[in-house]
Amino acid sequence: MLKDKDIREPLFTYLEERYGKVRIFEEKNIGMNSRADVFLVLEDRLVGIEIKSDADSYTRLAGQVEDYDRCFDENIVVVGSTHGAHIEQHVPMHWGILTVEQDENGRCDFYILREPQKNPNLKMTEKIRLLWRPELANIQARHDLFKYPGKSKLFVQEYLIKTLEPDLLHREISHELFERDYTKIHDTINEYRTAHGAQPRRRRKRRKRKKRTTA
Repeated sequence: MLKDKDIREPLFTYLEERYGKVRIFEEKNIGMNSRADVFLVLEDRLVGIEIKSDADSYTRLAGQVEDYDRCFDENIVVVGSTHGAHIEQHVPMHWGILTVEQDENGRCDFYILREPQKNPNLKMTEKIRLLWRPELANIQARHDLFKYPGKSKLFVQEYLIKTLEPDLLHREISHELFERDYTKIHDTINEYRTAHGAQPRRRRKRRKRKKRTTA
């Protein structure tokens, strides 16, 4: 029986081989009540990935599907062999399905049951929330847009959505996520807040995110 921990590392290797230039994030809060197991940053889109190992059930999947669909351009569910026969009944048609099985040597083999399609339910207002305020400011600067230093993060998110063409904004979001450095972002945010008259934030312990970028 394959468990989540058995699937992840082989899955990351498979995804890097399949997509080429990619950055992989793990365990990201999304939507109202969900946490994305994995999401991929590609040059023009984000791909959400939900893992359902042989040890998992479908109890929360309906709500997870709704939240993934709010945030990501494409979505894929990765399932162990016990779910392979009936997973199509539990995810929308635009979701990709990837099955995983162990060979006789204990290695994971991945099989594409269904390719992911463009998500028709994406909410750009939810996707752009994945960026931090300094990252939004980077996009404003690159396009010589008004900085609105006294405005809220929500205001700037909506401003960028209204101002930039969707295809361009998708690429800009990917660019910022490719460049994100978790070792420096706390200082970057506090520098931005101090420069705009806000109190710096206390440093909090964060779960380590996996950074993988391959060309």
